Amino acid sequence: MFAWDDFYTAFWAFFVLLPLVTLIHQLGHYLMALLFGGNSELVVGRGKTLFEIGTSIKVRAFYFLDSACHYESLKIDNRLTHILVHAGGILLNLISVIIVNSLIMIGWLPELQFFYQFGYFSVYYIFFALFPVQYSETHASDGKQIINIFKKYEPSDIFD
Repeated sequence: MFAWDDFYTAFWAFFVLLPLVTLIHQLGHYLMALLFGGNSELVVGRGKTLFEIGTSIKVRAFYFLDSACHYESLKIDNRLTHILVHAGGILLNLISVIIVNSLIMIGWLPELQFFYQFGYFSVYYIFFALFPVQYSETHASDGKQIINIFKKYEPSDIFD
């Protein structure tokens, strides 16, 4: 049953943890694109831009609503590099869960609900990123993008 005490947990989950997991996911795409020599832009949230980190990372007022990573002009431009850019978010989410769980297992982090929820949201993000679905004409899940690259070598440069 959802009680008044749960509002505190829900606040942390929706305004801290989910945006953190989302940022980790988008950073995976962003870093992979940079690794292969591409130009990349990461946008966290919606609405008015609050601040920018360099010229390629923007944080917007509603940071907890959505995020996106755009890339173009990979210097190492082939099917594998595009697949790795699209898989980068999934990989970084997975790596972050493994690191947090390992740190809990060796006793460096306590077993807290915060870390449990971090793992839960990360696995949720991984699952739905891999689920092959076309959201609109120009937006598809990472899984769908990877399938498109295998089939036709037609990657999109936009991630949701």
